[in-house]
Amino acid sequence: MSSHWLPARHTATSQSFGDVVVNQLLVGASAPMARLKKLIVAVAPSDTPVMVLGETGSGKELVAEAVHKASARKGALIAVNCAAIPSELLESELFGHEKGAFTGAERQRVGLIEQARGGTLFLDEIGDMPLALQAKLLRALETRMVQRVGGSSPIEVDFRLVTATHRNLEAHVDRGLFRADLFYRISVFPLTLPSLAERTVDIPLILARMISDRMAEAPGLEPPHFDPSALRALAAHPWAGNVRELRNVLARAFVLFPGRIVSARHVRDNLLQLSMPDEETAEAGDMPAPEMAAMPEPGQMQEALMKARSVDLRGYLRDIEVALIEAALDQRGGSVTQAAEALRLCRTTLIEKMKKHGIRRGELH
Repeated sequence: MSSHWLPARHTATSQSFGDVVVNQLLVGASAPMARLKKLIVAVAPSDTPVMVLGETGSGKELVAEAVHKASARKGALIAVNCAAIPSELLESELFGHEKGAFTGAERQRVGLIEQARGGTLFLDEIGDMPLALQAKLLRALETRMVQRVGGSSPIEVDFRLVTATHRNLEAHVDRGLFRADLFYRISVFPLTLPSLAERTVDIPLILARMISDRMAEAPGLEPPHFDPSALRALAAHPWAGNVRELRNVLARAFVLFPGRIVSARHVRDNLLQLSMPDEETAEAGDMPAPEMAAMPEPGQMQEALMKARSVDLRGYLRDIEVALIEAALDQRGGSVTQAAEALRLCRTTLIEKMKKHGIRRGELH
């Protein structure tokens, strides 16, 4: 992994505390991520409730952590996944209970809201919270007081609320599944986390951070090395599982290609669709495919073949085709019609090739 992939380390002298914290936690330099980071830095010092919106696996918990750490609040960040705790236990988890409040309550329990005093309470997947508990949470937000299950005295609490959901809460409100008053109380400052498919330009930076973290945990590991064609193949993938899916792909690369060059063919055949690379593929991966600044001369091909010992001709030709199509689209501002003319193809033929190779552009124009 080349060093220029690593995210820049910012210093407090050149940036504010909030900028430093947010850039350390959230990796990405794309326009959607830049907008998100600015909003986080702006809202973090206040007590304004924040709602993080985004697809599953996109990293909403990291946004909550960034909001908390950039706020400089002295208390802890207490995270609760409302979908992971049975509804009958969630109230006791959040509000706590007194000894003997119910069968099995053998000792007093301090609730998570109390534990978040002076800090931040992060309620992930709040759309899964039962209606009855929503009413109790709303009261706690309005009064800044909680009462443990089985308790008689209210307890004052001071906490910052950050919520997250992948659901359409407005639709839940219309269907009577979520309280409208609570929705408007918690959605004062919504932050939308872009999906990985919306910021594929960030993939090299994300991979670099993931590899750096993995090497810090296990210094003896040999990292895989993704060549430019591999990065293009990763950018073309739809990423239904978002950053979590990318992390899984990287874990496979550590197992299948330790210390080796990973090409687009390896991404498609071995990492996205898990399969063992054959011996020839693995050996060919030791040498990167030659960069194609211009059409290669026969002598260059002979030299490349000598270095690589063997070449998967079909895979190599496929990578060249993908590179030419992407270059033509970039040069023609994404116009499929103009790119087809540059490649001397029918427009429909180019569209079929783009679908075949998973080359994704905005609208086909």
